[in-house]
Order: sequence, then structure tokens, then C-alpha cells
Amino acid sequence: MFSSRIPRDLALNRLASSISAHRASGRPLIDLTVTNPTAVGIHYDADLLASLSSAAALTYSPEPFGMRAARHAVVAGYAARGISVAADRIVLTASTSEAYSVLFKLLCAPEGDDVLVPQPSYPLFDHLTRLDGVSCHPYFLEYHGRWVVDERSVENAWTTRTRAILAVTPNNPTGSSLSAAELSELSRRCADRHAALILDEVFADYMFDEASDAGGRFPNGDQASAALTFRLGGLSKSAGLPQVKLGWIAIDGPGELISEALARLELICDTYLSVSTPVQVAAPALIQRGASIRRQIRERVRANFAFLRHITAAEPSVELLNADGGWSAVIRVPTRCSEEELVIALLDGRDTLVHPGFFFDFAHESFLVFSLLPSPEPFAEGAQRVLEHVRG
Repeated sequence: MFSSRIPRDLALNRLASSISAHRASGRPLIDLTVTNPTAVGIHYDADLLASLSSAAALTYSPEPFGMRAARHAVVAGYAARGISVAADRIVLTASTSEAYSVLFKLLCAPEGDDVLVPQPSYPLFDHLTRLDGVSCHPYFLEYHGRWVVDERSVENAWTTRTRAILAVTPNNPTGSSLSAAELSELSRRCADRHAALILDEVFADYMFDEASDAGGRFPNGDQASAALTFRLGGLSKSAGLPQVKLGWIAIDGPGELISEALARLELICDTYLSVSTPVQVAAPALIQRGASIRRQIRERVRANFAFLRHITAAEPSVELLNADGGWSAVIRVPTRCSEEELVIALLDGRDTLVHPGFFFDFAHESFLVFSLLPSPEPFAEGAQRVLEHVRG
């Protein structure tokens, strides 16, 4: 009686069962998979969410694309990154995940149309596409000292029903950002084949190098996207507020296509009206005050990545893969057992949890993925335990 959009087998796999059992045991755990910034010692002002209780939120005046003041606050955020976007090309959503769902409804017919997704990447795409009745086909990121888009795999994955390419820049977990040339090529390909380009930029504020760019600029300026392009962001990452649900879509590309997209998006968004009034009223203050949280997170991930680089440099059998930004780091270790066995051994024998590479669909073994968010002391201790185990 249940929809085929939900996987039939919902049982825990061996690794998930081991994690559940360890947590139930009450033993101390160094969790190097945590991605919740509110749980890792980041300072939040006690009155940070006071703007959610503004009296202005007592009046309900729905707008399909969101309140204008909130959209202007998003525009200011893009301007701080050197990207020019007009407020009338901003669409607010309840989350970045919902933004994907909105765009799949805009671009894809169910049970037939497909989108291309990067691999390795976060496994959320499998669920999001399936829940909207859309197929997804992988294209590959290859590592040659830095991660690059394998253009041949993009071509091989393309079908007559492909409606969009999804790109995450910086990627989770590889930390790689698209070069201007890669961005231009993806845009050109989409434009030539009447498809859209979806750029997930939720980690764009967290580059490891001050001078680095998240890869969100086209070679000839911000308005030079050849294809209809949708940039995604949200408060969850940009202000370290996963509990305050607000995402957004910024639209770029040829003017005629933007107009057609906006007309259709208005119908979709007006049907759901999913974004709450209090969070829209609070958005200008939250985006502005989120700068201090963003700064703390940026300092944290940079410091932990630098520490990981330092300790792996002394381990000839371990390689820290180069990355541009984000909240994750990837190391390659010798293949003496499966990634699953290695991660379970670290959990049971060292009380330390990391992600196996297969969780993110790495092409082969053996990779371990660290979150860079934990406090420096447990991060350092956990990383040392991992290297000791690998060395042993």
C-alpha cells in the first residue's frame, strides 16, 4: 500500500547498527561525523533568536517568493561575496532540501525525467530525487592532486530526458570547488541542451584560504551564465542555524528563461507557502548577526584542517586529499580491510567515529571522511586515534 518513492528495506545496515549499539552502551565517543554547529562549542548570543518574536510577525501577508525585506537581506549576503543578484530573482524556501524539491517540480516530469548528480557527494540526492519521482544519474569527480569534473562522465550520463545538472561547490565531502572553466563548461552544456544548472553553494562561506573563491563566478562576470541557473543557499550553513529553517534560490541566466521560470515558480510556491512569517521577519537580523557565527565556524574548520594536514604529513601511508573549503576532510588510507570493517574497528576499539568513503559513493576504497566542526581538543584526539589505528 506504500509508495515506491520510499525504499522497501528500511532496516539498519551493519555500521548503523554498530553505531546505535555504541551510543546505547553509554561509552564515551569522539564523534568526528558531527555536522551540527550548535553542538560543538560555537558561541551563540543568548538573544540571537529574539527577532523571531517580533510583533511584525503577528500579521500574515503571504508572498509566494517571500517577504521583500527578507529577500533583500539575501541579496546583501550575495553582495558580500561579490555576486550581484536582484531581489526579484530571489525565491525563499523552508530549507535547501525544499529548494531542490521546488526545482524538481519546476524542471522535471515524474517517472521519466532525470538530473545528473556529482559523485562522490552527499547521499541526500538519492532521497530527494526519489521522493519527487525523478531519476538521477551520476557524473564523476576525479582526484588528480585536486578534484576535477570528469567531462566524459557528464556526457556518458546525459540522456534525452536530462533536465538539470546539480553541482555542489564547495562539494561535501570532497571540499572541492568548481573552477571558472568547469562552471562555464557545465553552463554551456546545459544551455546547448535546454537543461538547467543547479549550484548548491551552502558551504561557499567556508573556504580554507582567505583568497579562495567558492567557484561561483562565471569567467565573464556574474550575469554571464549561458544556462538557466539556480544558486542555492540557506541559514543552516551560512549562519550556523540548522534549527531555523530558511533556504533560498537565486536565479541567473537568459532573461526570457528567467521570466518563464519565475512565472512557474510563483504557482509552485503559492501552492505551498511553506516559509513561516517569523523567520522571514527575522531574516535580516539573523543574516547580519550570523557573521560572528560564520567567522567562528570558518576559524574552526581551517584550524582542524591545518592540524589534520600536519599530523598526516608524518604518515607516509596516509594521504590528506587537497580541498578548497567546506566542513569536511578526506584521507586515503591503506586497504587492509573494507571501509566498513575499519570504521567499526575504530568505533569498537578506539571509541571514535568517522564516515567511510562508501557513504559518499567514492569510486573505490579506502577513504575516511572527517567532519571539521568538532572542538579542537576532541578533534585532535580523535584524529590521533585514527592514525594510530591505521599505523597499527
